[in-house]
Amino acid sequence: MCGIIGMTSNQPFGVKRDLLEALRRLEYRGYDSFGFATMEGRLVKMKGHISDFISGIEEGQTICAIAHTRWATHGGVSDKNAHPHRDCSGTIYVAHNGIIENYMDFREELAKKGHTFLSETDSEIIAHFFEEKLKGKSMREACREFIRKAEGTFAIVVLRKGNEEIAALKRDSPLTLGILPQEKILASDLYAFSTTTDRAIFFEDDEFALITPESYKFFNKSGRAIKKTPHKFIWTQKTEEKKNFPHFMLKEIWEEPAVGHRLLLSLAGEQKEKLSSLASLVKNHKRIIFAACGTAYFATLLGVFYLNKCGIESHTLIASEFSHYAFVDRKTLVIAVSQSGETMDVIQALKYARERGATIASIVNVPHSSVQRISKLSLEILAGQEICVASTKAFTNQTLTLLALARQLGLKCSLSSLPAKMKKALKDNENTTKSLARELFPINDTYILGRGASYPVAREIAHKIKETSYNHAEGMMGGELKHCELALISQGTPVISLVPDWDHDMVSNTKEVEARGARVITLSNKPPADFLVPECTESEFPLIATPVGHLLAYWMANYKGCEIDKPRNLAKSVTVK
Repeated sequence: MCGIIGMTSNQPFGVKRDLLEALRRLEYRGYDSFGFATMEGRLVKMKGHISDFISGIEEGQTICAIAHTRWATHGGVSDKNAHPHRDCSGTIYVAHNGIIENYMDFREELAKKGHTFLSETDSEIIAHFFEEKLKGKSMREACREFIRKAEGTFAIVVLRKGNEEIAALKRDSPLTLGILPQEKILASDLYAFSTTTDRAIFFEDDEFALITPESYKFFNKSGRAIKKTPHKFIWTQKTEEKKNFPHFMLKEIWEEPAVGHRLLLSLAGEQKEKLSSLASLVKNHKRIIFAACGTAYFATLLGVFYLNKCGIESHTLIASEFSHYAFVDRKTLVIAVSQSGETMDVIQALKYARERGATIASIVNVPHSSVQRISKLSLEILAGQEICVASTKAFTNQTLTLLALARQLGLKCSLSSLPAKMKKALKDNENTTKSLARELFPINDTYILGRGASYPVAREIAHKIKETSYNHAEGMMGGELKHCELALISQGTPVISLVPDWDHDMVSNTKEVEARGARVITLSNKPPADFLVPECTESEFPLIATPVGHLLAYWMANYKGCEIDKPRNLAKSVTVK
């Protein structure tokens, strides 16, 4: 889940001004540590967030450099485990995203040849491997041998001191090449270079490339040259700013109505044909299975609810368990839902499904991502860049896309009025979320109850509370209370009850916890309610209620003093299994 940058240019560029600013745009991919290396041999790396240290780093110029921001997997969070890693001679530097599963085999073999290791990471062996191979082989041959021998996942950039060429290798972990006439930029994400070019080449699995300022040469795993054509892309050009908001999360919550409106215009315009085609795919397949992780999974729970209301059998699975629980064949349509389109578990699920003949479709936020490129058909949710690790506006646009799909398939609902209702719900409940957050943030356990369409909302709100405030929260089915969860309710336990239209069953569940001393907080589209949202149907309720839950989670984390945009131990794009 790390972020990688590699830059090589005919003209000198600033280490801070250009290299590290590009890296900072990838910080959401990991922020345990960061570092960079230049072709002159300058190596700087340290524990902590790049945003906290960039002002203190000495500026300098170079024409070739690599950089890395880390989410720790192998080895603790420390200066020595930060990337880039170097070889024994200090002439080869590497940055790596992924996991080398057989790194101990590499390490033992290299140690016998006299190599000394300074870190606890699996990544360091890559530098020593190239040091050893380049004693008698070309970089092309060394890359081919690494791909042949390495097990696991990787996006790797390799820099040699005194050399303006960067080698890059890819398997599963994302890697792309930004194309300028006299400069080339390697990155984990288009966003790293979208301010400087709109042309990119996307690495496929087991490909490697040799990159100079004027040229690029791609090769397959056998070392045979292959032709790659740049794609023109449209993606966020500007660097996102918090403006007057204290955190990106708060800004992105308040953007939910606007990005929802933008999506609806697109689904009625340039994406209208794609939406219709996806509906046709759904109708023409016997079995619909969604694959997603985290917040996107809760959106797919709503997708299942919506499609089943249309009389279409559908299911959803957590992507990491997909191969264990999914029955997939040629009659199956698998729909992946992912913000980044680079989530490793989702990609692995799609590969599993594709091998068994399933048709692949997707709903993503990032264009040209791996998930989109795997798909026969893909819709873009147009939420824009999300900087906060906790996803908010992407969730609502994923849900809105699935509701629009269901509407194509016969579900009765109003789409055009939803953004305005979302905005009103946020404004009407702003003060209530603040006051209740002050009450709730010191209490470690909060429970959120839902049924039907409100159950995924309960899961999503609990997810946001856990991510941002580190408080324990659990979203659960109201009907399951009596089978276990009532044992967790004691005097004063906060329970948020989602009661669209004052549903009788949810009212009964609310009374059950109230009778056992719970501090009940209601969220409904009909009064009386602690959180009152605009009138809506059952299918529309999730899109109007969820932003209020996002706002409550934000203020709980804010009052607790948490680092909201960068929660501990998490990263935005999960590119490891």
